[in-house]
Amino acid sequence: MATNLLAALLMRGRNQRNLARQLVITAPSGVLEQRFATIGEIEQWITISGEDRANPVLLFVHGGPGSVYSVLSPPLRPWERFFTIVQWDQRGAGKTLGRNGKAGCGAITFDRLVQDGLELTEYLRGYLGQEKIILVGSSVGSLTGMMMAKRRPDLFWAYVGTDQNTGVASLQRSYELTLAMLRAARNTRGVQAVEMIGARLDRLTPKEARTLHQWTIRADPSVPDMIDDIFLPGMLSSPDHTLHDVMDIANGLAFSNKALFAEMMSMDLRALGPRLVAPFFIFQGVRRADAS
Repeated sequence: MATNLLAALLMRGRNQRNLARQLVITAPSGVLEQRFATIGEIEQWITISGEDRANPVLLFVHGGPGSVYSVLSPPLRPWERFFTIVQWDQRGAGKTLGRNGKAGCGAITFDRLVQDGLELTEYLRGYLGQEKIILVGSSVGSLTGMMMAKRRPDLFWAYVGTDQNTGVASLQRSYELTLAMLRAARNTRGVQAVEMIGARLDRLTPKEARTLHQWTIRADPSVPDMIDDIFLPGMLSSPDHTLHDVMDIANGLAFSNKALFAEMMSMDLRALGPRLVAPFFIFQGVRRADAS
């Protein structure tokens, strides 16, 4: 990884220039905005990009906590032919943290993030002239996204979950699958490490949670490491982020995780009930190279 990181830094300027050209919107009816908006009484960073303002709006609720998906705009560029893509650096993360500081972000809770997300949705409906929008919740952001959709289904054409979490049920299932894959691979060291974590599954520390995640990645080589394989390269090559922004993102990852960790470890979305009024879709898993 160190070599890849060094290469990314050496090629940073060139990659940023190439990606900046790809992200330009030239369509007469298009929109390309990157700015702060007042949400939840603080300034929060949003980007709005698409080739036709009349297209349906996709609002991404990023994971992490603190993994701002605004660094992943280039892979989503083809989507902008069909959708207006909105990225949002949540309270305590990315450029929102950089603008407000930790104290200025206030208390970081899932309920606060849900309130912010619903306020942003109302703003986008008015600003873009849309009756409703499509909500995409990813990873930890799927917890926030699902609560948004349950609380105000009238605001959304649909809810889309990817790497959908359900809270404690997801953690238990992830542990079981990781252990099964390590046993199948005869990885004795991994089995022992994960079994030790399993004995404390209801009271994990942040370090233990990270260790379980790392063993999950090692157990199945087809699963990319979201941080090392996707997020970090995107962060270092993003034409919209300075090195100072990169530091704010890193600080936001630590800050948001500390603020939300206890809630993540105790949350159970099943308590919200099995019924969701808005249409919903779940996209889960990795497409293997040998898949038809």
